[in-house]
Amino acid sequence: MSLTLQQIIDDSKNIVFFGGAGVSTESGIPDFRSVDGLYNQKWKYPPETIISRSFYYQHPEEFFRFYREKLIIKGVKPNKAHIALAKLEEAGKLSAVVTQNIDGLHQLAGSKRVYELHGSTLRNYCEKCGKFFDIDYIADASMPVPICDKCGGRVKPDVVLYEEMLDDECIRGAVSAISKADTLIIGGTSLVVYPAAGFISYFRGRHLVVINRDRTSADNEAELVIHDKIGEVLGAVRI
Repeated sequence: MSLTLQQIIDDSKNIVFFGGAGVSTESGIPDFRSVDGLYNQKWKYPPETIISRSFYYQHPEEFFRFYREKLIIKGVKPNKAHIALAKLEEAGKLSAVVTQNIDGLHQLAGSKRVYELHGSTLRNYCEKCGKFFDIDYIADASMPVPICDKCGGRVKPDVVLYEEMLDDECIRGAVSAISKADTLIIGGTSLVVYPAAGFISYFRGRHLVVINRDRTSADNEAELVIHDKIGEVLGAVRI
């Protein structure tokens, strides 16, 4: 007899959540690969090309035009999934969130230990002097390419672009958390973006759960698979 999600959570002492864009779609942030996602919208260049390191340096104005319009989304709030995960951490059940998202909604909901594999739109740094700038500075379209007000260097979003490596410290933390977990909940991710998706191979615990609208490559290995909206699923968990 298979266990329910509630039973698995009740039985767990060290849960790690591994999530992707689908976690934030219920907050109004579009994902990348669904029918309505960014990868299926038409631009002068393919989105995968625009958000690459080489494109950023070769066509900075075009990069920031796309970045401001599609990746900076203001006024969004955490949904039931973000809130439920923060409550699980507060209750001592969940030890970490490993996310591919760059929106900062997990922290806004109250999660403390979050490994942002692909960085965050909320952090931006001058490439010359390292001065920090918030999201509003980048969002200001009056400056087609944001320039540091201290040294004149270009201000780069702290997000991992195509052709860039993930942060070593973040990788180590995420892998360590996953390898020590007794339960891994995978949610809102297609598991097709590597190397991030490969991190789940470090899980050696008892319960593997997948919550995603569509099938994933981990479905056959999971103890429990739920094809539904992750906010509704996690929001129904008693904590």
